[in-house]
Amino acid sequence: MNSHPLRRATDFKHSKRLRKGIYILPSLATTFNIAFGYYALYQTFMGSAAEIWRYNHAAEAIGFAVLFDGIDGRIARMTNTTTEFGRELDSLADAITFGVAPAVLAWIWGFRMFGNISGHDFLDRVVQIGGFVTFVFLVAGVSRLARFNIQANPKPWNPGKPGKKYFVGMPIPAGAGIIAATVHLFVGDPIGSWGNVYVAIGWGILVFCTALLMVSTWRFPSFKDMNPANRHPFQITVFTAVIIAGIWYWSRYVLFAIAMIYMFSGIANGMGFLFRGRRRTLRENPANADTTEATSQ
Repeated sequence: MNSHPLRRATDFKHSKRLRKGIYILPSLATTFNIAFGYYALYQTFMGSAAEIWRYNHAAEAIGFAVLFDGIDGRIARMTNTTTEFGRELDSLADAITFGVAPAVLAWIWGFRMFGNISGHDFLDRVVQIGGFVTFVFLVAGVSRLARFNIQANPKPWNPGKPGKKYFVGMPIPAGAGIIAATVHLFVGDPIGSWGNVYVAIGWGILVFCTALLMVSTWRFPSFKDMNPANRHPFQITVFTAVIIAGIWYWSRYVLFAIAMIYMFSGIANGMGFLFRGRRRTLRENPANADTTEATSQ
């Protein structure tokens, strides 16, 4: 027996309202992402040598934004509500929260206070180089977003296992996470307050390397093929619980370790593929071995 026409019309309206409500969920998560980015910028600009905790709050806000960035995409995929508007909103949010906010935090936390010391040309140069390096980080992050948006099926320079998903280049949330995790490691205490200019130079090198990794074509783990609804080995559950507990009690050290491990995993994948490719070339063309060795010296 067919249902009553009035009931069918009511069910259609109900499902349509539910559909609109579902579309709101990923956009709401993206809005939280923007809010955390704005809060990070606010705390960074308000920070000073007397209020170093503001820099730590800015770093924590970027960390929470990384979490919400993963949530909005997963919600959109699980509910099949991926739209052009959602993708554009997410990209703009990432540009603010993972591009502008960490770049400003990296410069103010790592370099700005050296500019308060007058009469030192070397320190002035360090401050200027810091401004340039953090700008490169911002440009690299935004370029990484643009490349991600226009590539339908990007292939890494060093392909991994077939069937597994990878990022081509370090994703911008991970780059921002490196900045935030480092600032959080030092509880927001800016480098200029220590007076150690060589630490600032090392900080600039780290920021610059992060920028290069974002625009590289090296393979980085994606984790998008991990579905919490699927069954997983018991060891993964225990490992996840240990990580959560570690972040709860020792967030400074655990988050920094996670950020560094993720960064060096991409470097290891790239370097390992480079050396394996070189050895494969020597095996396939032994006659060119002497030429290859001479060229590399």
